Amino acid sequence: MKKNRILAVLLSMCMAMTLLAACSGGSDETTAAATDAATEAAGGETEAAGADNGDAAGTASGTFKIGGIGPMTGDAAIYGNAVMNAAQIAVDEINAMGGIQFEFQPEDDEGDVEKSVNAYNTLKDWGMQLLLGTVTTDPAISVSAEANNDRMFMLTPSASSLDVIDGKDNVFQVCFTDPNQGSASAQYIAENGLATKVAVIYRNDDAYSTGIYNTFAQEAAELGLEIVYEGTFTADTATDFSVQLTGAQSAGAELVFLPIYYTPAAVILTQASTMGYSPIFFGVDGMDGILTAENFDPSLAEGVMLLTPFSADATDELTQHFVSEYESRYGETPNQFAADAYDAVYIMKAALEAAGCTGDMSAEEICEALVAVMPTISVDGVTGTGMVWSETGEVNKAPMAVIIENGTYVTP
Repeated sequence: MKKNRILAVLLSMCMAMTLLAACSGGSDETTAAATDAATEAAGGETEAAGADNGDAAGTASGTFKIGGIGPMTGDAAIYGNAVMNAAQIAVDEINAMGGIQFEFQPEDDEGDVEKSVNAYNTLKDWGMQLLLGTVTTDPAISVSAEANNDRMFMLTPSASSLDVIDGKDNVFQVCFTDPNQGSASAQYIAENGLATKVAVIYRNDDAYSTGIYNTFAQEAAELGLEIVYEGTFTADTATDFSVQLTGAQSAGAELVFLPIYYTPAAVILTQASTMGYSPIFFGVDGMDGILTAENFDPSLAEGVMLLTPFSADATDELTQHFVSEYESRYGETPNQFAADAYDAVYIMKAALEAAGCTGDMSAEEICEALVAVMPTISVDGVTGTGMVWSETGEVNKAPMAVIIENGTYVTP
């Protein structure tokens, strides 16, 4: 057990070095050294990893307070708990390395806009200096407005709408944006010949769902995909999809695109099975978590495809370390939301190092410093290699498709 704990710390040190490489002058050299250190650590040689970590360290110092906001109870609790769990792992790893330290305080917003703003104010009273959150889109839109007014640095792991960052130079995203997801989904379907006749079922009172749908429809038209049926629903009508599924089936849809969260998707898959309707179901990152949805038979998700920046079956050392640690602590495989949050904490560390921040700085001072450096850093994490950010907050990283087989996500 002692050897395993040492290896875990060494691998996390390697991840920190990879992140920090983007903040130093010798980026390529430091990244290569970190990669070498991981190889040596796996073989039991510890000195090189420790030496390289010291060489890569920046000038940040002190203890920083990170607040987290997301649904830890309610319909989207799978997302929020995954984010908070993974963020805590990253915080513990960073604190174990020495150097800068983090205090992490999560708050539950139940996916509700008003409760999310209240959680934000609670965290401000606690002394929050950086915000990890919020997790879902509509609360993030409201909280980002508050954070912008207060000049609080905000990094959302999973809220993907452009409305979250629009006009707010202090708000950045870790997940790829709704337009990115919509266009990438259409491209993947067309390029891989999955279908020519497509139905879409989306929630028309949700910024996340409509944002992805709009760009998907535009890209699909340009690629020659025929959308033969469009079905909508709202938060109040997300319990019965028989009309939408009948419409898709009658229109001859070979594939049903679902730019929605896992809770309504679970209902759709259950009802489709009852009807005997078995098209290809293709979702986006909001469907990650469906395998552990309450009262859902995961066998009904067999063959479902979705776009995600993370696959737990990836073979790189950073992913294997993260998945192993998450499974050891929480008894389940981490989803994409967990992976984005894990990266988010290391991204904050990299930005603080690059900016030379200290723990005694005010939230406003830290915000202005990080706003300046975020477009200049490049981060390798479990959800992407060479992640970079625009001045408007979007992350640039490539999505990938996974398919559910035998209750797990695998790369096609």
